[in-house]
Amino acid sequence: MEEAVGKIWHRLVTRAAGGSFPEAGVTLKQVERTVGVMFRALGGDGGLRVAAATEDEHGARRSWLARLAGSGEKLARARMDHSTLRLPPRIEAFPDAALNRELYLWLAALAAAHAELAGSDASAPPSSPSSTDNQTRELQRNQQATLHALARWPGLDARYRRVVAGTLAQRPDPAKLPAAEAARERALRKAIELPGSVIELPPVPDKAPAAQPLLPWLACPHTQTAEPIRGESQAGENGESAAPSEPGAEETEQRAHKTERVDAPPEKNGLLIFFRAESLLSVAEFLKVKRSEDDDPDPNAAAAAANLDKLSLTRDGERTASKIRFDLDLPSAAEDDVVLGEGIPLPEWDYRKNLLREDHVRLLELAAAPDDPRAAPVPLPDRLRRTARRLHQQFALLQPGRRWIKAQVDGSELDVDAAVRSTTDRACGQQPSDLLWLTLEKRERDMACLALADLSLSTDTWVSSEARVIDVIRDSLLLFGEALTATGDRFALCGFSSVKRSNVRFHHLKGFDERFDDRVRGRVMAIKPGYYTRLGAAIRHATTLLDTQRAARRILLILSDGKPNDLDLYDGRYGIEDTRMAVLEARRRGVVPFCVTIDREGASYLPHLFGPAGFAVIRKPEELPARLPMFYAQLTR
Repeated sequence: MEEAVGKIWHRLVTRAAGGSFPEAGVTLKQVERTVGVMFRALGGDGGLRVAAATEDEHGARRSWLARLAGSGEKLARARMDHSTLRLPPRIEAFPDAALNRELYLWLAALAAAHAELAGSDASAPPSSPSSTDNQTRELQRNQQATLHALARWPGLDARYRRVVAGTLAQRPDPAKLPAAEAARERALRKAIELPGSVIELPPVPDKAPAAQPLLPWLACPHTQTAEPIRGESQAGENGESAAPSEPGAEETEQRAHKTERVDAPPEKNGLLIFFRAESLLSVAEFLKVKRSEDDDPDPNAAAAAANLDKLSLTRDGERTASKIRFDLDLPSAAEDDVVLGEGIPLPEWDYRKNLLREDHVRLLELAAAPDDPRAAPVPLPDRLRRTARRLHQQFALLQPGRRWIKAQVDGSELDVDAAVRSTTDRACGQQPSDLLWLTLEKRERDMACLALADLSLSTDTWVSSEARVIDVIRDSLLLFGEALTATGDRFALCGFSSVKRSNVRFHHLKGFDERFDDRVRGRVMAIKPGYYTRLGAAIRHATTLLDTQRAARRILLILSDGKPNDLDLYDGRYGIEDTRMAVLEARRRGVVPFCVTIDREGASYLPHLFGPAGFAVIRKPEELPARLPMFYAQLTR
């Protein structure tokens, strides 16, 4: 009862405090794709991903009702660094939902203007981290970027004026503020109404509250960042990290947190080290109940992390589980596939140096041994037979049949209609046509496709109570092969994973010249999760294999479940930029790359890699086996 009354009181006092309009709120998830397209279309860096910003304490003056309700203490502001454009996870500052959405779009345009102006500041010395310098730098840079955006894209002027009018209506009245704070507030109002008219803010006493943040501006990036931890989820470049999300919680909003690197606390063992209370037996020891273990995941970990202001990261020197170490070890030669050759050297793109590193990666081609019992010939599983028959019937319609071609100079049969028209034209005194013959032709589909499957360790995760990602990939490859067998198109099936740049593992499952039979099905059924995802090297080698096929249309179909990553720096933007360069190289060589992913965050980075029409995100992984052949049908239409 007390909890129910407390919730009602919290809603009432929060609504009375005002300052926000939840009923008109717009989330970043709703506009993420639009904002990303607009940012890149206006010249923003395509390598930047769009993510949620942290909620930080602003220290501005609040009403007594807001202090009573505990609301309005924190605010998420837009900011940008060299790898991420962070926007508020939710904007509910205006009573009109359309205006909240326009604020998102204006922030994207302003960020693009900031990016264009960043080149002139690249050689500037680092600024002082004091709050006064930050305020002055933020004031000057945002005014300059606003002027640049309005001059470069005049169509944004009306949108900017609407956002400014809505912002001014929600800001505190200068007449109700102390003199120094009132002068500062008037200067801020003038700065957004007439950008470029304010050089610096009037001074205020040291103990005065901070100014109310301006939502139409970008905040300065944090000065202190968390050192990234290799092999774990990477923190943002500004020391920001996404909060963990529950499995399957697709529609929940992801918050961002500040992160810091801390040392592990020293262990303190007192006199009770020799006494273990848990060693005492009790009645509970003889009951058959499920007892928790230290290695069991905490089901409330995500909710607890979401309520933290800052996440502390540390290395305690202990392994979370010994099996992880075992799984990441390379298999022995007896348990591994057969290595074909000594390895293939491949280049890799380093975006930091704007340089293509020649022979930087070594790719190993692998194939199942002929006598390997793990890859023994197997028939198509019974659970897939019905879907395979349906796909076979649908794709058989794509196979070209024989048809008569009219109006030929010579052919196998006379075209009676053309002969009658020719005779009529001669009788009427007109020039008759000599195209009087029919020919029977069979048009062939001149296509070649290589399906490249991501076999990284992340495919070992479960997508449902019955199947893992690797199981979904197996079924997808099997149904894809059944569908293409009906068309007669040449195709190959391959998989890849990697362990650093010296060991990129490329598995051959089916070659272009092989029949799709039980032997190939056995190889597909034998695939298992590998290691990491060095996607750029795999795309380059797959492109080389497609170059050997003399086909009018060559397609590279990529199946992946996440971003490119590896242990040796191949993470974050480095891996994304190398993959993007590999995709561009493939297109220059006449190959059409297309990526099908089950990564829910794929829309934030795949447009930069494959273009707006070069990828597809499947929200339900179990639909991948049936939809993969349909994507191929659309590509070859």
